[in-house]
Amino acid sequence: MEEKLLEVIPSLDLADFRSGDPERKARFVQQLGEAYQNIGFVALKNHGLTNEQTEKLYSDVKSFFSLPDDVKRQYEKPELAGQRGYVSKGKEHAKGRNTGDLKEFYHVGQEVDDANDPIKSEYPDNIWPSEVGSFADTSLTTYKTLESAGKDVLRAIALYLQLPENYFDDKVRNGNSILRPIHYYPIENPDEVPADAVRAAEHGDINLITLLMGASADGLQVLRRDGKWIPITALPDQIVVNVGDMLQRLTNGVLKSTIHRVVNPPREKMNSSRYSIPFFMHPRSEMSLAALDSCVTPDNPKKEADITAGEFLNERLIELGLKKK
Repeated sequence: MEEKLLEVIPSLDLADFRSGDPERKARFVQQLGEAYQNIGFVALKNHGLTNEQTEKLYSDVKSFFSLPDDVKRQYEKPELAGQRGYVSKGKEHAKGRNTGDLKEFYHVGQEVDDANDPIKSEYPDNIWPSEVGSFADTSLTTYKTLESAGKDVLRAIALYLQLPENYFDDKVRNGNSILRPIHYYPIENPDEVPADAVRAAEHGDINLITLLMGASADGLQVLRRDGKWIPITALPDQIVVNVGDMLQRLTNGVLKSTIHRVVNPPREKMNSSRYSIPFFMHPRSEMSLAALDSCVTPDNPKKEADITAGEFLNERLIELGLKKK
């Protein structure tokens, strides 16, 4: 694979993978794999979300975040370590930092319909704000749509890694995935926040892959391997899909979980809101993240100790300040 430095992230069409045409499908697999080996990010269209779905969810998200802080805090449950419901302003910080990010967010998790699946007991119930009546419906519809797109992206990744196409299917069935509507709230007086506070400090995502709605707004940047930050923007009909730390660990660094951040807007625009909605695709907690045999070679020796997805997630929640040791 040619190791070129990209100025923009590659744009792909999920319809190619879903087309039933072997050539289109194979081309998608190759282009996705090369992008994930190089920069870890792609922009993806034909992901299944309609404009109507997107607009309805954003409308509900904006309605919730416009509520008074004391109302929103009724939906914050610290004992859940941020797994469900509201997480208030400045609570989360990037790994290795103590300054909280300039954001607030809401977590919607997996609804397990299979009563025979023991994983159901691991997940707390979702929390729904009574002030926004359609929030549950719009959130869960989006959750299922992005989960379906994510499963197909993982099938393409499996093929690129020369694994069976369905390698990830049972590992993400009823997985611990999270839909996170984020509000980067307005800062009326920039002098009142810590000098090093940003909307989202540089970080890698924890999960297998992230599917991000709302990347058409300015501010998202990815750290290229030569140390240059490049802006990530997507067209309105695209989502951004990136590799997370779990997938990087599973592939022994073959696929890249690239550091990214959301920078503050110019000072004169800090009094405006920015919204984005990532879907963090997680496997079941028992999935092993031990490096795949095919990704361990004399040129690429094994980098990390064996760990399960659940153990890894627990470590990272403590590092992010969402969970106590």
